[in-house]
Amino acid sequence: MSVAVTSHEDVVQPGLPFQVRPPAPRAAVALLSHAQHGLADAGGEADPVERFIASYLSALRAGAAVLAARGRPHRGRAKPTSVWTLLESAAPELREWAVFFAGHSATQAAAQSGITRGLDVEAADELFRRSGQFVELARRVVHGAG
Repeated sequence: MSVAVTSHEDVVQPGLPFQVRPPAPRAAVALLSHAQHGLADAGGEADPVERFIASYLSALRAGAAVLAARGRPHRGRAKPTSVWTLLESAAPELREWAVFFAGHSATQAAAQSGITRGLDVEAADELFRRSGQFVELARRVVHGAG
């Protein structure tokens, strides 16, 4: 009985058709999961103020997930900075989203403290819709576009 032996040097393997990424950090995955659950809760809220607050907090958690995945920009001994400001540095491609949500920070803080003037169904629905888009975008950043 004879056995044919081939050299491994002759074997050419084609390159992988996709980029191999390391798994996402646990903190990023947990924050993203909280963002997705919060968004689902926001969708079930009948009260527009509660829907606005829950939508904003979901987007905030999604932004924090991106920071956890990308790494927080070094700021030395600087004072605390918002997720939206940090996101502009860590993920410049998300700058427009960071600006959008930063623009709603004061409204969200006021709503949480009970000041709800000017917060109507349309504003809550718009923030809910945009938060959903951002959470999905954050999921792709954290886990890869696939």
